[in-house]
Amino acid sequence: MHPAFSVIFFTTLSGAGYGLWFWSALSLWWSPGGHGALAGHGFAMLLGFVLVTAGLLSSTLHLGKPLRAWRAFSQWRSSWLSREGVLALACYLPFVALLVGALTRSHALKAMGPMLLALLALLSLATVACTAMIYASLRPIPAWSNRRVVPVYLLFALHTGGILLALLLAAFGELWNIGGMAIIVSSLLLAWLKRGYWRAIDRDPLPATRASALGLPADRVATVFERPHTEANYLTTEMGHVLARKHARRLRMIALVLFAVVPALCALPVYLLPHVAAAWPMGIAAVSVMLGAAVERWLFFAEAKHVVMLYY
Repeated sequence: MHPAFSVIFFTTLSGAGYGLWFWSALSLWWSPGGHGALAGHGFAMLLGFVLVTAGLLSSTLHLGKPLRAWRAFSQWRSSWLSREGVLALACYLPFVALLVGALTRSHALKAMGPMLLALLALLSLATVACTAMIYASLRPIPAWSNRRVVPVYLLFALHTGGILLALLLAAFGELWNIGGMAIIVSSLLLAWLKRGYWRAIDRDPLPATRASALGLPADRVATVFERPHTEANYLTTEMGHVLARKHARRLRMIALVLFAVVPALCALPVYLLPHVAAAWPMGIAAVSVMLGAAVERWLFFAEAKHVVMLYY
């Protein structure tokens, strides 16, 4: 598939934003913490808002008529894209309520704080799951209908958002060594899950061949006598992107180092040496994981093969 940079930015930025909202809401719901922790979580909530909003706005850039995007919300009963849009907007409701409560010191909103935090955390995860299901539900693209797609999307959101939260907490001196251990575990888990996904798409062939489409036996080879079109069309442009295997291997290694190896190495001193300043290693980890997530997401689209290309 042709990688649309607007969708790459959307899934990378919004995924990190929703992950940041999830961890911030969960940690505030579980334990409010001290003044530094509250300040760190406050900045995390605002940064999550910026990332989510920037991602959602960038997602409209690949639409032919962005002004008609509102029509997608009406198909929430059957469309994962519509469900994603509805839940994405729903996430703003608890966030705005929490923001108003913090600014106005409203007793009613303060009493509703735990419920609003839990709602924000659940809606954030649900939105990321719907984004993943947009691709996982497309059977004609085997690389996307893989059972690992949804767990990878969710784990990437939690991984990137967790590292961003760790950076903000470290800046306020509130990051504990258990945060370093959590980053190491999520890095290893994500690397294992993503490597399993790559092995699966390399091993599993397309569900159909030219011979099977023509009703020929499996041992017969069907070749193309004449091209269907004399020039490129929408299908060949959008679904005919070809990535050389040697480039794919190199990019996979780069992505793996950026989103897993570097964050794990940066988190190791945070876990082993809790008295050492954690802001600079977490800053390196945050930059690395966002770059790695962007490379991984580009590969997610570039390596996908649509069965319609058998016709071409």
